[in-house]
Amino acid sequence: MILAPGEFEKNAKTAHGVIRYSNDETVAVVDPACAGHMVREVVPYLDCDAPIVASVAEGLRYEPNSLLIGTAPKGGKLPAEWRAEILAAIDAGLGIVSGLHDMLSDDPEFVSAARERGVKLWDVRKPPDVPLFSGAAYEVEAPVLLAVGSDCAVGKMTVMLELACAARDAGSHAEFVPTGQTGIMIAGWGIAVDRVISDFATGASEQLVLEAAGRNPEYILVEGQGAINHPAYAPVTLALLFGCAPDALLLVADVKHAQMDPYGTPILSYRELIRIHEELCATVKPAAVAGIALNTYGLSAHEAQAEILRAREETALPVDDVVRNGPDELWNAIAPKLVKRHPHSAKVVA
Repeated sequence: MILAPGEFEKNAKTAHGVIRYSNDETVAVVDPACAGHMVREVVPYLDCDAPIVASVAEGLRYEPNSLLIGTAPKGGKLPAEWRAEILAAIDAGLGIVSGLHDMLSDDPEFVSAARERGVKLWDVRKPPDVPLFSGAAYEVEAPVLLAVGSDCAVGKMTVMLELACAARDAGSHAEFVPTGQTGIMIAGWGIAVDRVISDFATGASEQLVLEAAGRNPEYILVEGQGAINHPAYAPVTLALLFGCAPDALLLVADVKHAQMDPYGTPILSYRELIRIHEELCATVKPAAVAGIALNTYGLSAHEAQAEILRAREETALPVDDVVRNGPDELWNAIAPKLVKRHPHSAKVVA
């Protein structure tokens, strides 16, 4: 069961991602604003027939075994009005899955209730102890593709999940690497890099790539975070850009974004975004942008195709919307570009 009061239709990115991509079944969604409808009626593209109910108590009839907090206010704080619903879920014996920055496992009331009922509180964003960046990621055999964005919330996770599916359909083993709370909930592992102390964020990014490499994939596809010129979230982008040691980049952009809210920072052109990312990588380990994934949700088919063609003409790169048109064409275009690259070295060979 997923908790998303008042947010499910438009602002529950975590809920939408889990419903669409997780192997776990969603039996109900809690949102009084949409109660009485099915998920499919409110968000058609999720292709899900789970009911939307007004409260956790109503959702219990569908026999959930956990409650997942499916949306997060800015800053990741727990709204006071959600506490009663979470406590009701704990009292019913449900485990709690949370991607908030407020740690439920540090909250005495939740901890006491969970201990009494013998249920688990899983704070997805709580990071493990990680080492500093070591350079071991440079030795990984599988090519690493990192998603980078023109802004936050443009679909970086979705694109990499779709491309991983396309790779598997093509007979290749591509490992999706989750770097944020929603990806972790879908994949069942990972580190929320935005929660790691800054000096260790590149080390956390490296550890994710090393863990993925241990599964012997042919390709490693890393979910991106933030945006390189975002006033608030650029640091996590930079940590991934260096810590993952990518061999190639995939630019993800929402064509409807003109600026970064609420700052008014303008969205850069495709060429400028490509230049900045490639120049940054060139100082440590060269990585070129292999293609562009556009988010054209909300546009007509004609408008979407026009945006795709414009981006192709501007950049001479493979471009597509992998949700609207499927991921196969873009994957087949970029896969040949995914080859191992070596970092710069100042070592002098005698």
